[in-house]
This record gives sequence, structure tokens and C-alpha cells, in this order.
Amino acid sequence: MGETTSSKTSLATRLRERSIVSARLKDADMSTKITSHCDLIVYRKSFDSAMKVFELSTSFPRAETYSLIDQMRRSSRSVSANIAEAWRKRRYERSFCSKLSDAEAEAAETQVWIQFAVRCGYLANADGSQLYAQYNEVIAILVSMINNSSKWALRAPRQ
Repeated sequence: MGETTSSKTSLATRLRERSIVSARLKDADMSTKITSHCDLIVYRKSFDSAMKVFELSTSFPRAETYSLIDQMRRSSRSVSANIAEAWRKRRYERSFCSKLSDAEAEAAETQVWIQFAVRCGYLANADGSQLYAQYNEVIAILVSMINNSSKWALRAPRQ
């Protein structure tokens, strides 16, 4: 029992520390130039959401290790990875949009796995609803970036 309490305390401490870091990132002055995918709000939201998926999925049954857990973690992590790839492909607007579209699809896939986890009773309805809403925010930002891709694309140097 002491080990379980210690584990819960450790998890609570990690969550509190992550919340503090996330709050600092959100409070950062957004008027500064975006120089990396890490500066994008959508990247930070997707990364935080993927970490939440990881934390919540640790309590799922072992029988789901190579199915639901694996799928949820892979798709949630893929959102952030595709955003990072998109950022580096800004020279080619179509490639940029394609990678953002991949990120959008992975976010939607993650939402499906969240629904399965709730329906199977592995994830509390409140946690599932919160995660689902976080991915809705990510999807909305990605769609906006795709619809306004010319504002994000790098301009070819003039010769």
C-alpha cells in the first residue's frame, strides 16, 4: 500500500511540475518571433495532450498493451511529430499543408481511441471528455493553419 501511495504522490508531483511548466509556456510573450515548432501553441497543446494520454493509459489493463494503449500513444505522439515536420517544410506550401493534414488525421484518430477507452471503462468519462476537447482545439488550430497556409509558408528568395 505504501508503494502505491508513493507512486500516486510521485505522479501528482510530476503532474504539478508539468502544469507549472505549461503555465509558463502559455504566459510567454507571443509577440516574439516563432523560430521553432516548439514555439507553436498547437505543438505545445498537442505535446501536452500526448503526455496526458501517456499518463492516463498507464492504468489500462495489461491485455491492452499491444492494442489500445499502443494505438493511442502512437497516434497522439504522431500529432506533434507531424507538426514538427510541417514546420520544417514551410518552403513548400503543399508539403506544409500535407503534413498539417496528417497531424489533423492523427488527432482525429486519437479521439477515436479515447472514445474506445471510455466505452471500455478504462478511462473515466470526465478524463475522456477533457482529452477529446483538447484534441478538438488542436484540430481547430491545424485547420486554421491549413486554410491560411500562405501566411505560414516561407517565401522563396528573390533573385
